[in-house]
Amino acid sequence: MRPVNAPSSTQNATRQSVEHYENFPVASWLCPPRLRPPIAAIYHFARTADDLADEGDVTFAQRLDDLAAYRADLAAIVAGRAPSTRWPQVFGPLAREMTAFSLPHQLLADLLDAFTQDVHKTQNRQGYADRTELLAYCQRSAAPIGRLLLHLYGVADGRSLQQSDAICNALQLINFWQDLSLDLPRGRYYLPADARLRHGVSDATLLAREQTPEATRLIAEQVAWARELMQSGTPLVHAVPGRAGWELRLVVQGGLRILDKIEAMHFATLRARPRIGAWDAPLMLARAFAM
Repeated sequence: MRPVNAPSSTQNATRQSVEHYENFPVASWLCPPRLRPPIAAIYHFARTADDLADEGDVTFAQRLDDLAAYRADLAAIVAGRAPSTRWPQVFGPLAREMTAFSLPHQLLADLLDAFTQDVHKTQNRQGYADRTELLAYCQRSAAPIGRLLLHLYGVADGRSLQQSDAICNALQLINFWQDLSLDLPRGRYYLPADARLRHGVSDATLLAREQTPEATRLIAEQVAWARELMQSGTPLVHAVPGRAGWELRLVVQGGLRILDKIEAMHFATLRARPRIGAWDAPLMLARAFAM
């Protein structure tokens, strides 16, 4: 995910929401003007932390040190103290918006827990034992964003929170199954170990990115799981008010469209990464209206 400028047309709004669907939508013209600053502050907080954990040619130890310093700055603004001067473009706006909108700071801390876990997992080339463990990670790496956005829109009932978690966690899973060809060479193992064992897919097969029949069945199973999880959360689009509900529709349809593309390529994401293109926008808009 990368910061984007506010779109100037419906097509751009659709394209940009889809390109960044993996974790959360960014502020756009579909967002009420008064909520653009807090959404942008949340986005830049998460984007910068993700970069610390993932981008650049630095050691794992340095990544962990940077995340610890980042966490200390979050704790500082939560306590009403001045943060360090390392990330003024992040913590200055975030401190203002946390005060203005009473943002739940534990959700922001959860994101840092997930990023830190990702560094440890990648460093040790560790995977996830089963779906329960993988979902527990998603609950800290993806679900907090949805809950923060619902907080801004004044949606706080338990059912909506559960549906938001389902959508965000599904989007995270979709990103995993979309990016297998990129993640595996970098030491990221998101395919659950018990499912790999059940389908007879070895670590060597994954590292070699061999699209064997067993690997294809394994990925197909995970894609079906992600689709089911997404569909369980889609009623939320009717609970989120106004234009935000329409942006959520586009985000949901972006995730589902990626699943369509994975299926169309016969689940061969060990070899290639499917992408959304401008030509997908009309179909996604139609499906969004149909919701």
